[in-house]
Amino acid sequence: MKQVVGCIDGSRAATAVCDYGAWASQRLEAPLTLFHVLDQERYPAETDLAGSIGLGSREHLLQELAELDQRRSRVAMEQGRHMLEAAEVRVREQGVEDVHLRQRHGDLADSLLAIEETTRLLVMGLHGESSSDRDIHVGSQLETVIRSVHRPIMLVPDAFAPPRSALFAFDGSPTTLKALEMLAQSPILRGLPVHVVMVGADTADRWEQLRQAEQALSALGSDIHLAIRAGDVEKELHRYQREQDIDLLIMGAYGHSRIRQFLVGSTTTHMLKTSTTPLIILR
Repeated sequence: MKQVVGCIDGSRAATAVCDYGAWASQRLEAPLTLFHVLDQERYPAETDLAGSIGLGSREHLLQELAELDQRRSRVAMEQGRHMLEAAEVRVREQGVEDVHLRQRHGDLADSLLAIEETTRLLVMGLHGESSSDRDIHVGSQLETVIRSVHRPIMLVPDAFAPPRSALFAFDGSPTTLKALEMLAQSPILRGLPVHVVMVGADTADRWEQLRQAEQALSALGSDIHLAIRAGDVEKELHRYQREQDIDLLIMGAYGHSRIRQFLVGSTTTHMLKTSTTPLIILR
């Protein structure tokens, strides 16, 4: 059975990843795997001393630094195990019974690709470990993961609130229509109001596309709301989300549409940085 995977690290979003992971696991009726990856660059398992021969009396200092790196890595791995164990307690208290813990030492994107075939949904924090109340940073590896992993990714803020409604950013392309059909077959949105929003000119053709989208979502048994907005994609999506008090944004990462350009373009980091609600990116 495919699993929900929650990426646990030392960021402020770690508890929210647990909570959203538990929520998704229960909605999808899927096992939950709590996954911790120790960054190989920050905590190398072994230090490469090639090229250092000939330093004479300073060689022992370099060796001591290598041993110190290895000790730091062992401590970081132990800390990661403690985080995973605490996360397991948290999600079990929320009613998740099928919980698994995994830990790897390496690159995050590569580690997630290694379990891609058994992943149904990936849950990650929006903000990195270096974020603070005054200076919020988007996770440095987030864009790499979005580009690399071909599974739905749920990016979550630092605080949990169970989603009550969803907005799907729709551009009328066959690929986003396919994404809607995929959502319709998933229980994650079942029963929740869903707003399908296009950003562009208000034309009869676009309304026809929206009606196709509505039909694609009919299996959800949800209230479906359709809308067209003119203007900048990012601003209009956020404005509509605020107006309708929508707490989950869903986007498809496909093709070369305006939505696609927005997702992988220069405005992505700003959008992720300022978002206060979770996003699901469909791949």
